[in-house]
Amino acid sequence: MTPQRICIIGVGLLGGSVGLAAKSRLAGCEVVGWGHRRSTLVRARAIGAIDRIAPAPQQAVAGASLVVLCTPVGVFETVLREMSPHLAPGTIVTDVGSTKRSVVELAGRLLPAGVHFVGSHPVAGSEKRGIDFARTDLFENALCITTPDGRTDARALRTVERFWRTLGMRVCRLSPVEHDMLLADISHLPHAVAAALVAMQSEEGMKLAGKGFLDATRIAGGDGRLWRDILLDNRDNVLAAIGRLKASLAELEQLLDPARGDELAAWLDRAAQRRAQALRRKLREVSPD
Repeated sequence: MTPQRICIIGVGLLGGSVGLAAKSRLAGCEVVGWGHRRSTLVRARAIGAIDRIAPAPQQAVAGASLVVLCTPVGVFETVLREMSPHLAPGTIVTDVGSTKRSVVELAGRLLPAGVHFVGSHPVAGSEKRGIDFARTDLFENALCITTPDGRTDARALRTVERFWRTLGMRVCRLSPVEHDMLLADISHLPHAVAAALVAMQSEEGMKLAGKGFLDATRIAGGDGRLWRDILLDNRDNVLAAIGRLKASLAELEQLLDPARGDELAAWLDRAAQRRAQALRRKLREVSPD
């Protein structure tokens, strides 16, 4: 099923990019937008990310075959409660959140019978935020993780995965539990560490910061409230990841001994090799030929 009307709740970087990509790739599809900031909605319409501004969530979802939640994780419950009574049977709801256990649980509890939820996490975006950074090609060759559970409707799952593929994404599946555990290591902890590296610097040190430091801490430029919600929502996994990082730093601490210089070099080389492997894999995914 190709959606004829898409509703985007929250039209910032990701929501605006969903709208731009959908308008570019889904002929005849109407995109309706809603969000808390009128100025953002007006800008989204001006750049062609949405066709129409809805005054409230209930009007936004009316007649939509696909609803995409693009708000911060921390407001999912409020939005789901507001829109649930107005969703018609057969409507499919998905999201772009960076955590999955909580939204899957909320949707299962709050959405009415006959409305299908499929958790999604398009692993795209940047530390930039806002509709002015939305791009038609943001999702091109990026990975989208869908997170079905035992209650997920198979047809709705296929529809959502086809939607993300139409926007140019590769798709894989994880359970909500697996997703949150793995993303804590590969996404949530790195953001927190980048922020910690910035926080620990003196003013004198920051004046000397060069490209290497700025590259290593780029993601610390993200929205604090958005990342607060992610880190707290996935608190148990982030704490476990911090424990593993402490163990790795403890190993490094032991290797900072002149008598163990060769071991230190080997430790650093292994890290460099693993990063190079990940980079080669990413390049093959983007340019398979």
